This record gives sequence, C-alpha cells and structure tokens, in this order.
Amino acid sequence: MIETKVAKRYAKSLIDLSKENGSIDAVNNDMKLFVAICDQNRDLGLLLANPIIHDYKKLAILTSVFGSRVSKLTISFFEIVTRKGREKYLIHIAKQFTEQYKEFKGIQTAEITSAIGLDDKLRASVYKSLQDSTRSEIELIEKVDKKLIGGFVLRLGDKQYDASIVSDLRKLVHRHSRRIRLFRKTNIR
Repeated sequence: MIETKVAKRYAKSLIDLSKENGSIDAVNNDMKLFVAICDQNRDLGLLLANPIIHDYKKLAILTSVFGSRVSKLTISFFEIVTRKGREKYLIHIAKQFTEQYKEFKGIQTAEITSAIGLDDKLRASVYKSLQDSTRSEIELIEKVDKKLIGGFVLRLGDKQYDASIVSDLRKLVHRHSRRIRLFRKTNIR
C-alpha cells in the first residue's frame, strides 16, 4: 500500500532528524499524543484526508491544536508534510514512527489479556519476568476479556502463552471427546 511506503519513508526521515537533534524521545511522545488525539477525534483524521480543504487550513488547525503541546521539530515536520500534500498520511507516519522508535530503542511489545485487570503487584511481576527473560525493555499492553473466565493470555512477538481457563476447558473437552471416540471404537468390536 502506498500509505505504508510513504509512512515508512517519512517516519525514517523524522527518526534520523530527531536523533541528530537529540530529541527522539520528545518527538516519540509527540507522535503518541498525535495518534491518541486522532483516535479520540475521528473528525481530525477525516479533515486531514479531505482533498477539498486547502493545506494551509489543515496546517493552521494542526498548529492550533498541537502548537503548544509538541516540540518545534514536530510542528516543522507537520509543515513539511502538509506543504508536500502528504497530510492524509500523518496518522500512518506517526504510528510508523512509534514502531521505528521501539526498534531503535530495543523495546519489545507484550500484550497480556486477562479476565480482570492486573493489580500493581502482578503487573510489576509480569513486567519483571518479561524483562528478565528477553533482556530488553518491555512495553506492556493490558487488555480485559471476560470470556477468558480466569487466567491470562500473554503474547510477545510471535509467541503466545495461553494460561486461561477457557483454554483449559477446551483441552479438557477435546481430551474427553477423543476418549469417548476410542471407547466407542473398542466396544463396537
């Protein structure tokens, strides 16, 4: 997709520029803020993607919304992107920047899903265990899924550890259905 290619290129340029300026952490926070606000306010994303609205108006809106909340480098970046007519890709660029930032910093993302939210002690324990086993910084994303009944599902990269009660019940049903089939086959003879 074209937005992926454009996003990767612009995000790489912004990463390089922010590394040179020593403001990579600040720019990462700016990109996270931009994504969060766009997620909360769908109209902003629609405005940026609208080809009828002139780029100078889009830049004025970006500046008024983010001007005092983000670094000067980020505002300058917004100016460049809107001048080039690429503002419709800004959300993709911001997300790609965050991914490239994590790669640069060696941060791995782990996702833990549980039936109820984790308390502080358990969260710290999970975080410490993951950090010790991977020997890298961890970004822990928590999700709640009441369908799990109890336990948790942990994903790190392409690996998954399922310690949920639902998973245990499925295994139990599968095991018993195999035994019933074997029992029926042996009794038929």
